[in-house]
Amino acid sequence: MADRIDSTSDARTHNNSTMRQYRKLTDLEKRQVDQIKAQGHSLLMTLHAVGGTDPTGERMASRDLSLAMTHIEDAVMRAVRHVTK
Repeated sequence: MADRIDSTSDARTHNNSTMRQYRKLTDLEKRQVDQIKAQGHSLLMTLHAVGGTDPTGERMASRDLSLAMTHIEDAVMRAVRHVTK
């Protein structure tokens, strides 16, 4: 099993076959990335609670909640990309 590296760790810049170069994030940027991801996770957990589904799974109770999940994941990705550019 591969070792996990925190997304805000400077170690994420080592041995990544898809991205050859990363810049080191400032402490503020690291906090921003953590905050964005935490809020996205919190909102996803709320969707699971609303739909009565297992939060450890990816299935949502309805198509609308599934679309909401997709949009949240996209929003988090794009916000993190903005911070880390």
